Amino acid sequence: MNISEILKNDYSICLLTFLINVLIIRLFKIIVLKRLKAWAKQTTTTIDDFLIRLVGKNLFPLLYFGAFYLGVLGLTLDPSLKKGIDVLGLVLLTIFGVRFILSIINYSLETHWVKKGRDVAQDQSLKGIVKAIKAIVWGFAIILLLDNLGFKINTVIATLGIGSIAIALAAQAVLGDLFSYFAILFDRPFEIGDFIILEDYLGTIEHIGIKTTRVRSLGGEQLVFSNTDLTNSRVRNYKRMGKRRVVFKLGVTYQTTLQQVKEIPVIITNVIKNVKDTTFDRAHFFAYGDFSLVFEVVYYVMSRDYNKYMDIQQEINFAIKEEFEKREIEFAYPTQTLYVNKT
Repeated sequence: MNISEILKNDYSICLLTFLINVLIIRLFKIIVLKRLKAWAKQTTTTIDDFLIRLVGKNLFPLLYFGAFYLGVLGLTLDPSLKKGIDVLGLVLLTIFGVRFILSIINYSLETHWVKKGRDVAQDQSLKGIVKAIKAIVWGFAIILLLDNLGFKINTVIATLGIGSIAIALAAQAVLGDLFSYFAILFDRPFEIGDFIILEDYLGTIEHIGIKTTRVRSLGGEQLVFSNTDLTNSRVRNYKRMGKRRVVFKLGVTYQTTLQQVKEIPVIITNVIKNVKDTTFDRAHFFAYGDFSLVFEVVYYVMSRDYNKYMDIQQEINFAIKEEFEKREIEFAYPTQTLYVNKT
């Protein structure tokens, strides 16, 4: 058998076509892709590096299968074998197509998170989003694959639609919490580690789940809230407080002289101004109480740390007590005076 007869053989043509296509793909990978990688390293952006990695990871396997598919096109194959190759092609196209789409979505989310400043809480949230997106994308991809393979997918979708309505009606609370989870994730009213107050409950966020959020209270017990409860309520987030406004009152006896009453706001002002990490606002003779002359004081603690606030308030109380003792100013306490008329 001479060379011309060999080349006329269908299998030889198939093999030759496959090898030529593989050679072209290899040359493209070695020459073009290598230069693109070198160019991407010189740029400051990361999207070009990502796209080149994405092409190398997902496109070339499909190109190699395409080279094989073009080679076997010239062969007379058994219908079942040809159908098997077509099915394999659709499956591979679906798998690598889904991987391509998920890689783009994952890169977009990570880029968005990096711009906001990632932390452990955001990483956990990102994992939750990616899992949900993967389930949705793979679900649509499988439906499209089955439709292209000839399955009567419309009937299946209609059945699933009716079932989904029934499930949705039975699980409204769960779905509501799921949507609230996404609202918390993207709007970020609070994050893990934040100290919040919700109605009569207060504590530190420990975990944000798909259905519930867990809070560690000051007493040590764990509080579990549904995500819907949190998104539908007024939540006070103390971790995002730039500074703490403090208002407190104190009372002195009615026996305090007018001169001493006038000195008290000055005393309190000087005390607070001498305490580190505070900003004084005001101090006034506020009201005549039932058993005391009432003074109201307002200042700011330049920190959101509750322990630091208590240390500062304690230091202020000590200093006021010391100054009042020096000037013989007495703090008031509940007293009653009984007047008796002699007849």
